[in-house]
Amino acid sequence: MAVSRKIKDMQSSSSFIRKMFETGARLKAEFGEENVFDFSLGNPDLLPPEEVSRVLLEEAARKDWHGYMPNAGYPGARASVSGYLREEQGVDFQMEHVLMTSGAGGALNIALKTLLNPEDTVLVARPCFMEYKFYCDNHGGELVIVDSGEDFDLSIEAFEKAIDGRTAAIIINSPNNPSGKIYPESTLRALAELLDRKHRETGRRIYLITDEPYRKITYDVPVPSVMKIYPHTLLCTSYSKDLSLPGERIGYLAIGPDCEDVKDVINGATLCNRILGYVNANALMQRTIARLQGLSVDIGVYRKRRDLLYRGLREAGFEVSLPEGAFYLFPKAPGGDDMKTVDALQEENILAVPGRGFAMPGYFRLTYCVGEDTITRSLPGFKRAAAKLF
Repeated sequence: MAVSRKIKDMQSSSSFIRKMFETGARLKAEFGEENVFDFSLGNPDLLPPEEVSRVLLEEAARKDWHGYMPNAGYPGARASVSGYLREEQGVDFQMEHVLMTSGAGGALNIALKTLLNPEDTVLVARPCFMEYKFYCDNHGGELVIVDSGEDFDLSIEAFEKAIDGRTAAIIINSPNNPSGKIYPESTLRALAELLDRKHRETGRRIYLITDEPYRKITYDVPVPSVMKIYPHTLLCTSYSKDLSLPGERIGYLAIGPDCEDVKDVINGATLCNRILGYVNANALMQRTIARLQGLSVDIGVYRKRRDLLYRGLREAGFEVSLPEGAFYLFPKAPGGDDMKTVDALQEENILAVPGRGFAMPGYFRLTYCVGEDTITRSLPGFKRAAAKLF
């Protein structure tokens, strides 16, 4: 067998999102792209702000920036990001605390490579982005999924039951993919108190890894600074969502200035940024985003789409919470059968992702990275599917 057994097993349980994307390609070829309503892939469809193109062209015209860079990235880019983070997070970041990475996925892998020993566990609350499981496995760890509380909030009780001597870190994702939940400050403070108590009891520090690519895509609910609440935090993010640059794979890892063993963590992460094979984030994009801190696409467009799709689903009879951030809706599947619901929607040429793809059967995910016309024209299909399901 040319492919390892492990990879073959991973292939069989790989992302439902990608599988639905492939189904969409088949349906579009059969029925025409305009007759298929693809809510499966969180691929931002808004164009980047005009300033992105202007800065990108200016930086591409420079002739003096094509050599190797320090393993942590260009000092100018890191200084720019750390300056912005001081304001955003309310924490005294300096350049040394920031590493430029190949997107948020690169940052997460660097963080896990730095922190994990063989057979360590990493906890995450459902629903969650299931590639975390593969990221942990990349570095000898195991992802342990715990139940969430009401309204998709973190359950402190569930985390306390799951923490043991093997627990090295907890991943949180707020705003959350797929629920759109923003974890409130009160919940994060309770989690921090739990982790500090566990540290006093066991002597082992459990780190928080906060995955924040949707931080700027929010609707009236603030995103608390995790690092200000719990200093032993590593922040992973990218410019894929807020600047609509997913294909550029540009992001960063920020290490809490006051986290335990901060110098060792910085040095370890800097080494991992090299040896994982990414060998630094793209040079041109580092120079570009250094000049674009704080910029984002028009979030009002996503808000309008969210409200349109939310109202349509409610009118069709689906039970769904209004998301506080990101660009997803996560309705309950009628009767608790997410696969049956996804199949019924597919009969109407509507593509959705079953909740089991996020470790939460009984729900399904819809992304509103689509035009308003697509949403409007899909609503009769949602009503017809609901009539079959209820």
